[in-house]
Amino acid sequence: MPPQTTRRLAAVVVIGLSGLVSAAFAQAPVPDSPAIEQRVDAMISKLTLEQKIDLIGGEDSMFIRAMPAAGFPRLKMSDGPYGVRTWGPDTAYAGGIALAASWDPELVRRTGVTLGQDARARGVNFLLAPGVNIYRAPMNGRNFEYFGEDPFLSAHTVVPYIEGVQSQGVVATVKHYALNNQEWDRHNASSDADERTIREIYLPAFEAAVRVAHVGAVMNSYNLVNGVHATQNPFLNLQVLKKEWGFDGILMSDWDATYDGVAAANNGLDLEMPDAKFMNRATLLPAVQSGQVSQATIDDKVRRIFRTSIRFGFLDRAQLDLGKPLFNQQGRQVALDDARESIVLLKNEGNLLPLDPARVHTVAVIGPIAWPAVTGAGGSSTVTPYESVSLMAGLSNLLAGRVNVLYAGGLPTLEDFFRETRFSSSSAGGSSQADHSNAPNIKVEVFHNGTFSGPPDLQSAARIAHWTPSEWTPAATRRQSIRYTATFMPATSADYLIVAASGGDDAFKLLLDGKVVIDQPRREGQAPKSIEVPMTAGRSVQVELDYVPNSTTPDIGLGIRAVPDLVSDEAKQIARQADAVVIAVGFGPSTESEGYDRSYQLPYGQDALIREISAINKHTVVTLTGGGDVDTHRWLDAVPALLHNWYPGQEGGTAIAEILFGVRSPEGKLPISFARSWEDNPTHDNYYAPAVAPGEVPHVKYAEGVFLGYRYYTSMNKKPLFPFGYGLTYTKFAFSNLAVSPQSGAGEFSVSFDVANTGARAGAEVAQLYLGDPSASIKRPERELEGFQKVRLDPGQSQHVTLTLDKRSFSYWDETAHDWRADPGKFTVFVGDSSEDTPLTASLTLNR
Repeated sequence: MPPQTTRRLAAVVVIGLSGLVSAAFAQAPVPDSPAIEQRVDAMISKLTLEQKIDLIGGEDSMFIRAMPAAGFPRLKMSDGPYGVRTWGPDTAYAGGIALAASWDPELVRRTGVTLGQDARARGVNFLLAPGVNIYRAPMNGRNFEYFGEDPFLSAHTVVPYIEGVQSQGVVATVKHYALNNQEWDRHNASSDADERTIREIYLPAFEAAVRVAHVGAVMNSYNLVNGVHATQNPFLNLQVLKKEWGFDGILMSDWDATYDGVAAANNGLDLEMPDAKFMNRATLLPAVQSGQVSQATIDDKVRRIFRTSIRFGFLDRAQLDLGKPLFNQQGRQVALDDARESIVLLKNEGNLLPLDPARVHTVAVIGPIAWPAVTGAGGSSTVTPYESVSLMAGLSNLLAGRVNVLYAGGLPTLEDFFRETRFSSSSAGGSSQADHSNAPNIKVEVFHNGTFSGPPDLQSAARIAHWTPSEWTPAATRRQSIRYTATFMPATSADYLIVAASGGDDAFKLLLDGKVVIDQPRREGQAPKSIEVPMTAGRSVQVELDYVPNSTTPDIGLGIRAVPDLVSDEAKQIARQADAVVIAVGFGPSTESEGYDRSYQLPYGQDALIREISAINKHTVVTLTGGGDVDTHRWLDAVPALLHNWYPGQEGGTAIAEILFGVRSPEGKLPISFARSWEDNPTHDNYYAPAVAPGEVPHVKYAEGVFLGYRYYTSMNKKPLFPFGYGLTYTKFAFSNLAVSPQSGAGEFSVSFDVANTGARAGAEVAQLYLGDPSASIKRPERELEGFQKVRLDPGQSQHVTLTLDKRSFSYWDETAHDWRADPGKFTVFVGDSSEDTPLTASLTLNR
């Protein structure tokens, strides 16, 4: 990355990211011009008011409707952001947080280019990507789509992504604007933050997307911001986006994120997707006729749609390019590079890694993520690849003929977990673990309402195993509630794992001996819930599961198993045989997804799997798949090596195998902070809103303000488990010769230093520059990222790095002046390889 790319975007004149702007491509959008506006005027003049209103509502889920009277074609969209996923199989690239973990804007640009090519091969005009919401807490179900906790890193990741996509004549759509930092109750919750927090943390990536990358479309989020839905929020849409940033593209809603047609029309929304439920003729024609909505407001929305389409060439060429392959081999290579550069080595005790194929004759691959390949998480980003490589297959391919690769899943699938649970009748007694009969010992009461009232229909069942991993299910045509009651008889005295799961918008409550142990209220989407409970052999437990489906067909599962019985005998046996074990754990489409928040703990049984296998074989490596940090305290001390591979895309198995066996050195650096516990996270006390009465808005207070992630840990002198920017490699690097020029000034400053590879093998390092303002007139973070550069060096090689600071680098948001402000005085420059490890420091003075 050239030095210019490390500058901070300026507030008025966006000069700080000028180095991110690439050379023009043949299909890239052209700037607006009088000629384009004249053409738009001519097109608008051919439409009636009714036709204009029709145009600003989507159709058939993924299209902007055609307007033949104006010579306007139907325009096609696709979900993203890590594959063009709506129209059949495609290349599955690494998730957004993985791209951020690469700290390599040029790799991100290559990913954007191939995504744009994939879109053109399918005739797609709008790619609904990228997502740039800030990583606030680990449970957010869509963290994996975004670029981490830092606004500077996010901004320098989103710009090349957008420029790459749009260089191919495809509109990128930056989302979800704004403060969409949780999936729990996302339609109803209000994200409440002061303006400084919003400006400094949550908007810079959007600002860079608009002012530097010139993104063609912005997507509003579902949530409310300070009590007003984003799709009708005048501060976000009118004041900031369109007035201050000068956005002249299309502001569209997320799918079904519009709640009031008139308010949305008057407050900046240009296009309601997926169809016109609110901004339609029935609502807006009377509003225009009464003067509640002006015709100029409607015309502006149509103008933006036409202007964007002309700038991207949609009216003058076919968007479908049949000369581009659907299975793009160039994209496949990019996907492999995404995975190679993003995987982070977090722990390597005793230099266990890299494994040596000359000494490791047998390796055991164990875990639910080992096979099949988990390329991404769930929701609208899910891509079905033409081919994908699992970790088991990647190791087998790499080591064929040299190392024996053994495999076992290690844990039962959730479906098997549910099917294999046996209940006893209340009078039967007997062992639930030994009794393999299919006796229908579960009493099932089906009520013809959602409140468990009135006389039920009585049925019986042998198990509760109707669950399928479906995020969205068809709405119920009739309301019902179902109560399952049974007796569970433990065969041994032990901790028992209980897992319950339902689908869609279902609700359920699980009671053991009359006590509620799991409570799942009705919310969009959900992950399976689990809990460990001690039980005593021969002492029966009364089980009641109260279930309210939101679909006509029940979609519920319940399983109980002793924790010592979770790990399969096969997994234990191959662990004993192996010279080294690789345990693949983490999340996947049914446990981390759009539409709901995931757990902070690993999914069911995985902690137990790590503990048991690592006790058998001390040469154990854990590979973690997921969108962020997890609770590791139950097992981290017992394993010598830990890799975080995020969601690595379709080539992840190949890349992980290469790193495990030293074909490549790990390059990734954390784009987030790993907390020692959830309680140590600065959002712990205010991530979820307090309970409210039905119909009231739950308000999520961003009480941590700008002290998020590493800004909190460094400022409060608290040590995270693994700091932001951290990542090990198989060589060593040293920093030296820090110089700042000038040492005193009012404009730009140049920060230079040397990075040397002092180890025995080639590798990559990310040099990071942080800036602190100890004399600020307000409370500021102890340090903030203001520059970085990735360098690749052979052993003994060094590189001189120069990074630039501009006025925005020193600035904070002044809430009184409603503008960026930099206090003159002494600043501290920190340089190193993470937010916690900055061996080089210097001072400079900012003059007025």
